[in-house]
Amino acid sequence: MILTARQKEMLKIIVLEYIKSAKPVSSKLICKGLDCSSATVRNEMALLEDYGLLEKTHSSSGRIPSEEGYRYYVDNLMETKKISGEDMLKLQTIFRNNSLEISDCLSKSLELVSEMTNYTSIKLGNKSSDNHLKEVNVIPLGGDQLVAVVVTDKGHVEHKNLTILNLDLEEVKKTVTMINKMIVGTPIDEVSAKLEFEVKPIIANVIKEQELLYNAFYEVFNKFAETKTEVVGKNKILKIPEFRSNVDKVENILEKLDDEFLVDLVEEEGHEIKVYIGSESNIDEDVTVVKTTYKTPKEEGTIAIIGPKRMDYERVLNMLEYIKENIERIGDV
Repeated sequence: MILTARQKEMLKIIVLEYIKSAKPVSSKLICKGLDCSSATVRNEMALLEDYGLLEKTHSSSGRIPSEEGYRYYVDNLMETKKISGEDMLKLQTIFRNNSLEISDCLSKSLELVSEMTNYTSIKLGNKSSDNHLKEVNVIPLGGDQLVAVVVTDKGHVEHKNLTILNLDLEEVKKTVTMINKMIVGTPIDEVSAKLEFEVKPIIANVIKEQELLYNAFYEVFNKFAETKTEVVGKNKILKIPEFRSNVDKVENILEKLDDEFLVDLVEEEGHEIKVYIGSESNIDEDVTVVKTTYKTPKEEGTIAIIGPKRMDYERVLNMLEYIKENIERIGDV
């Protein structure tokens, strides 16, 4: 499809105006922007509608972008600028806080993006299959208290506090030594099965009070194997004007923002930022998902912003790019 320069400018005006107002764009407003007659504008709008780039609503003579119109805008008309100074300053307060771990920086930056845009933001953590067990250990805390610790080859750590009555540290050390000997190097998502069917029978024959300690490690491994999803601003969906009067649509979208569905929905391959508009999003025809991957020596995953099809695309892409660059920068330090 080849558009004239005027048609491109007209489509851009309609997209940007509709993003801002959520109201159909009239030919009168376009006349002001393009300095041409209303007859010319109406003819061009009719052509853009014939091309499938615009839609006419029932309640107004104005036009709104179609899914194909948004796609054309994102692929051909959207300007690639740097993140705005205001957005950058707000996010810099997080990335300049040296006391924060990478995962905390990522969580807080996505919280801030959700607050600034009124969209939903999501972080999907590492696949457990990418991590192999490096070490298990226990740290005595005094009395009957101790902490069971699991460390992976990528530097990830999980722990669980335990209370074992009549604690025998020698028994504990034997259990830990045996677990380390038998399963170090195993992919995390395979550890629980190996622990259950290979390690437990042997431990039961050697260690007297092994059940509590075994169960603790089993729980930690299961927790590790779960894909970690973090959803911020799920209820922002309720504030989107075009969704307010459609309860069924809102319920359907919220259901799809549950963890189980999100793993397949959000997980992304490749390193560039990708935009999934309307039906491409696999959520709803009026929803857009913008997502990308991040990767540091110790952590990798996917971050995404979910909002209406009438999304401020340029701002969201710039924010995600800025977050990704800074997470990878501090991760390499």
